[in-house]
Amino acid sequence: MILEALKVIIYGIVEGITEWLPISSTGHLILLQQFLPLNVTPEFFEMFKVVIQLGAIIAVMILYFKKLNPLDKQKTNIEKQETLSIWKKVVIATLPAVLVAPLDDLLEQYLMNYYVVAIALIAYGVAFIYIERQNRDVTMATLEQLTTKTALFIGMAQVLALIPGTSRSGATILMAVLLGTSRFVATEFSFFLGIPAMFGLSGLKILKFGFHYTVDELFILIIGMLVSFVVSMIVIQKLVNYVKRHDFTLFGKYRIALGIAVLVASFFL
Repeated sequence: MILEALKVIIYGIVEGITEWLPISSTGHLILLQQFLPLNVTPEFFEMFKVVIQLGAIIAVMILYFKKLNPLDKQKTNIEKQETLSIWKKVVIATLPAVLVAPLDDLLEQYLMNYYVVAIALIAYGVAFIYIERQNRDVTMATLEQLTTKTALFIGMAQVLALIPGTSRSGATILMAVLLGTSRFVATEFSFFLGIPAMFGLSGLKILKFGFHYTVDELFILIIGMLVSFVVSMIVIQKLVNYVKRHDFTLFGKYRIALGIAVLVASFFL
């Protein structure tokens, strides 16, 4: 059990890092499961790789609690309205994911393979590099300037994350930047959009798996979420500071390298 605990800690660290960076947590967990497999059933792992993200999402809710709390007594009426406006945009952006959520199992059944993951990693990596080399006009430098229409298009991009290897944060950040938001706004809105998306998807996975956990499975799930929570608390703040001074080119290059690694790995598995 000690060995499994160490494995789960590694999984939690990887999840906590990759959930927020636009580099695909799915691609990393797939590689991890092949080279450092957990001693669990395939059904449990399918649920685990999604529900472990709850730890990361709770980190966002804590770090941004004040900003996302419309009932904060220290806020002025204008600030409260701005907070409600953010939530309105998040809800609108979540609607496309709600509509296609029933297709999750079907898409995973047919698309969950190394080649799809590798292609998605590489394609989005190239897209990030290409976009960063273009001269873009930033028309939305704050969340308040983010339009409802833009939020909806970002939500549509989030649906693409159902394709393994795409990365939810990668798809939403890329679309936001394409539509004229600053990197900072794209990153923060992607954080907020992950709250309903990940809670909803995790809920579906839990219901599908059921509540018949063994003691070992419950231990693995709790430890994984706790570690991803702690790591996310650090990574989120680091990423926000990073995008204030740098672009996403580095992440694009990393995605391409990881995609190639997935392809190479597929020949040996």
